[in-house]
Amino acid sequence: MNKIDMTQSHDVIGEYRKNNFDAERRKYTDEGTKYAFDVLDGKIVTGYLIKLAAFRHLRDLQRQGQADFPYEYSPSHASKLLKFASICPNVDTEEPTKLMHWQEFIFSMLFGWRNKEGGKRFTRAIVSVARGQGKTYLMAILMCYSYLIESIGLFNQDYLVASINFKQTNKLYGYIKSMLRKITAKEPFKSLAEETELSTQSDQTVQKKTNNVLRAISFESGQFDSYHFTTAIVDEIGEIKSREKVSKIISGQVKIKNKQFIQISTSYPDPSVPFHDDQKMLQQAMEQDWNREADSYLGLIWAQDDLDETFKEETWVKSNPLLYLPDQHDVLLSGLRDKRDSDMLSGTISDFQNKNLNLWLQEAANSFLKLSDIESAVIDKFDYDGMDAYLGFDYSMSSDNTALAFVIPYADKTGRKWHVIQHSFIPWQRAGSIEAKEKQDGIAYRELAKKGYCTITAHEQGLISTEQVFNWLVDFVSEHRLKVVFFGYDAMGVNEFIKRLEYNTSYPLQAVRQRTGELKDPTKFLQKLFVEGSLTRFDDKIMEKALINAQLYEDKVGIQVDKAKATLKIDVVDAIIDAMYQAMYHFEDFGIANDKSNQVDLMTEQDVLDWFNSEDSDTI
Repeated sequence: MNKIDMTQSHDVIGEYRKNNFDAERRKYTDEGTKYAFDVLDGKIVTGYLIKLAAFRHLRDLQRQGQADFPYEYSPSHASKLLKFASICPNVDTEEPTKLMHWQEFIFSMLFGWRNKEGGKRFTRAIVSVARGQGKTYLMAILMCYSYLIESIGLFNQDYLVASINFKQTNKLYGYIKSMLRKITAKEPFKSLAEETELSTQSDQTVQKKTNNVLRAISFESGQFDSYHFTTAIVDEIGEIKSREKVSKIISGQVKIKNKQFIQISTSYPDPSVPFHDDQKMLQQAMEQDWNREADSYLGLIWAQDDLDETFKEETWVKSNPLLYLPDQHDVLLSGLRDKRDSDMLSGTISDFQNKNLNLWLQEAANSFLKLSDIESAVIDKFDYDGMDAYLGFDYSMSSDNTALAFVIPYADKTGRKWHVIQHSFIPWQRAGSIEAKEKQDGIAYRELAKKGYCTITAHEQGLISTEQVFNWLVDFVSEHRLKVVFFGYDAMGVNEFIKRLEYNTSYPLQAVRQRTGELKDPTKFLQKLFVEGSLTRFDDKIMEKALINAQLYEDKVGIQVDKAKATLKIDVVDAIIDAMYQAMYHFEDFGIANDKSNQVDLMTEQDVLDWFNSEDSDTI
């Protein structure tokens, strides 16, 4: 198959039209595949992420039988779940509700795709849609089918429904209990319930004969360790800030043959959560159609494409597919319009955009940067060896991380650019352990350390080791042959580390006072670079979280970045701004890198040797 990569173009429809899917259109007439064609043929209005999911399905139909693709699509497996759904009562009306095409697409993707052993292909899945679109009802149907039908002939199976707290967990479990009660009141399920001795309790449902147990467990309790869930559904997972308990669920499923872990949620104000990270990962995986790394992870995300669509009511069906129901359209649209207008008047429009348009964004009105600008700056590769570098340093005074920032100016065909790198040193003394520190900050430091974005302190009491910071810095600068043009640091942070630099390096050190008058220019300049797209960075979660956490503080003199509360980390941003204090002038004639009298001081030992050995050594 031809290699398709949409990470730059984002042109799903263009790629769809370039490829011939006539054979798949003739062969597959099931509801899931018809929805995928309708999306890409423009018969249904959807956002970019659903277009990607539809394109992925069609390309995977073509991919069947290839050596590197051990999956096949079985409409008959999906049809069994859809048939079951046709008799499941809605908890509000107590009558079955005919599924819409987008809902049939969800079930078809979750149950239609199988592995070579006949189990489900997608062992993990994200289903995200705006508030009030019936996703809880859908998941109740799926769990009832999995627990009643898929468990036939199995013993000692665990099933899970969970959410952020007991109240939210009980909502989904309540749907399931009500549905089971109605379903098992009639044949053939009545006999099945009697045969297995089905018993429903306040927090679990048990088949006594087979010991298959459906458990309702909240993330507050977090008691997932000893279970091996065949099917696990977690509602409102977008509010979960740590992967710890999710990892317990997944690790418990390792040996389960037909496992599936489904995460459902709308967007939340904090975009630095694992749920959002996974959405971004899945977007890239679907854009890189040739990449097989996420073949067992499904992403179905009904969302708006842009904040501007807040005022384009005709597009709201992208995140609110129930608007396609004729008997609900007018009432739902009126309710959405009222919510938007009232949120605008109260200054809380972000709530409407989060929950009703399913958009991730910054909650605070005084946020330093928009999430979209932070994310769009990411690039995969950048060779900075031998280049000019402006350094910034933010030293930990207590539980904060210590951060080193490297700002590397460069130019490409589009103009002047600045690439930013950071490395953080992580103390854990105040938290008690690195595990507790990770939970407190919501950052997987140990995993990020493996990727080179941070170093866990070597100090036996968990404090920052200035010797370790010094050695890492000198080694990094030497390894990459960086020409240190400037080293800016907090004037209040004059300590042993700065003394080490004074006596052991030739770095041009300068204290930068952390006052609005001093910081206003580099702060605004950094913000401008993100907005204009003139700054690049790697996909570094420590830097991302710091940029997300940063807010603007303003007084009569100027501005600087600040954070809303002590547990939020912005030390990386402080370090970048210290480096940007001079890096912003790099391309100007008056910039320190262009000061001829300063050139010898900026030369590395190798530069000096090369100069002496050159034929025109009379000039620098």
